[in-house]
Amino acid sequence: MENLDGSLEPINPIKNWDKTVGFILFLVLIIGAPFVLPSNIHYLRLLMGLALGYILSRSYTGFAGSVNRAYKTGSTKLMRTMMFMFLITAIANVTFLMFAKNLTAYDLSINPINIGLILGGLFFGFGMAFSSCCATGVMTDLATDLPRAGVTLIFFCFGVFIGFPLQATQSWIKGSVLTSKTGAKFSQGVYMPDLFKWDGLDGYFGSVILTAFLVGLVIYLSYSYEKKRRQKSTYVGVPSERVQDNPKDEDIANFTMSSKPTYNILFKKPWTLKQGAVGMTIVFILMMGLTKSGWGASTPYGFWFGKVLNSFGVSATSLANFTHQPAEVYSGPLLANGVTVQDLGIFLGAIIFIFTAGLFKETMHSVSTLNMKNASLFALGGFTMGFGTRLSNGCNVGALYTPIAQFSVSGWIFLAALVLGGIIGNKLSKTIYGY
Repeated sequence: MENLDGSLEPINPIKNWDKTVGFILFLVLIIGAPFVLPSNIHYLRLLMGLALGYILSRSYTGFAGSVNRAYKTGSTKLMRTMMFMFLITAIANVTFLMFAKNLTAYDLSINPINIGLILGGLFFGFGMAFSSCCATGVMTDLATDLPRAGVTLIFFCFGVFIGFPLQATQSWIKGSVLTSKTGAKFSQGVYMPDLFKWDGLDGYFGSVILTAFLVGLVIYLSYSYEKKRRQKSTYVGVPSERVQDNPKDEDIANFTMSSKPTYNILFKKPWTLKQGAVGMTIVFILMMGLTKSGWGASTPYGFWFGKVLNSFGVSATSLANFTHQPAEVYSGPLLANGVTVQDLGIFLGAIIFIFTAGLFKETMHSVSTLNMKNASLFALGGFTMGFGTRLSNGCNVGALYTPIAQFSVSGWIFLAALVLGGIIGNKLSKTIYGY
């Protein structure tokens, strides 16, 4: 409660317990994690995960929404913002890639172009429509809608696990119909700079121009689609976007550090979609510089499913033979895998935002209830997303964001398949389930 001068009364730890818990959790993680995690790079993964989870939650954004919002509400603002993020990340990545003496020092996602890429994109888009989340979104949604996200995650993990053998053995997933010189050094895909070696900047100028053109094309199509929806009066918009677009005026004339409005600006006020995009770009660039790789998320989900089976007596060797993955990922410590730590960090980052923003009660009141109808919807969505990641060699970040940002042609093909799968999934969801 505020005093007459606008300053805050001393914080009541009982009344503001959620905010207190949020800051305590943050401090415990920052101070305690180095004593628990196996290396400095794991700690960095945790910090990047926390940042991503916080950014995704506070900017009310997610990759699944880029398609789902457009289909259900007519708003393409998130899709257009994602394109902006892809472009600025790709431009920033030039600083690493153009002057690298040996590109193989980086773990680039130059993914193969094949039928698996297309099928995986279709499956993933289909699942996004059913579960209203993606590989990263399911982790943030665990904090906001546990029933839906929990069912989705369980079956996502199962789908990844079942798909491991196919990913490891099938030529229609591993091979590529097109390969460039640099792409052959990674996963047999096509690396855009190889197509523009004559441009005076080792292919990167041409790659940025082509990426900008494709981004512009998607933005143009998005505007055209939204225009038609508005003209047909089927545009309803997204409530969170309206809040982001019309923020309350800040009372700077009466500014004090201890006021409630200042606290809300610092910890509660929603960030715009573009602010979220810039934040994720910064984290991505840090990831490239510190880990020599882009953003990935889905592979550890299959490891988690295998670890559960291992805890019930299935030997790590049997699991390794089935999945063609190292036995250690099933028998070793959970936090030994860096991407697992990062994924858990995304969940914890979302938790920290909810608590520090004082939104815990509001969030709990909006949690959905499960019944057989929607549980089956979420289960199917989770499985098709998880299985699809193995066909396309990645998810919304590993097959879409990271490849596009690293100039892989495969990312654009995945995007087209993802959008088509999302449209089909949304149509089926509305026909069969009514929403």
